[in-house]
Amino acid sequence: MSDAKILVPVDGSPPSHKAADYAAKMAGLMAAELVLLYCHKPFPSVIGEPYLQKAITQRLENSQKMLAPYREMLEARGIAISERILEGPPGNRICETARIEGCEMIIMGSRGRTDLQGLLLGSTAHRVLHGAHCPVLVVK
Repeated sequence: MSDAKILVPVDGSPPSHKAADYAAKMAGLMAAELVLLYCHKPFPSVIGEPYLQKAITQRLENSQKMLAPYREMLEARGIAISERILEGPPGNRICETARIEGCEMIIMGSRGRTDLQGLLLGSTAHRVLHGAHCPVLVVK
């Protein structure tokens, strides 16, 4: 196994599943580890205990459930994986994680918006394409 890592941000969408499938193929060719990343919405800050802890627990449980199909598919193919669950805007977290983890590449899905829509709506793929330190492959 090489030290190469590929970051695969996932969100449960069909384009995300396509990207994970493609990343599995690339990981096989490169003998790379895939780093699965899921970014959830920020924890509510206006509620107190014990409700805050319940909200945190629920959000983390939902994140694990969302990652499960990706984990199962990749492990069935014999692909080495690690997982990261982070809070906050995906566009920022993806770029930060790729840099911190030393990833060779980011492979992510696209919802298929045009450049103009991406610019106006601030699409995640658009932000990652402009903020990543490494190559980004967007799978449609």
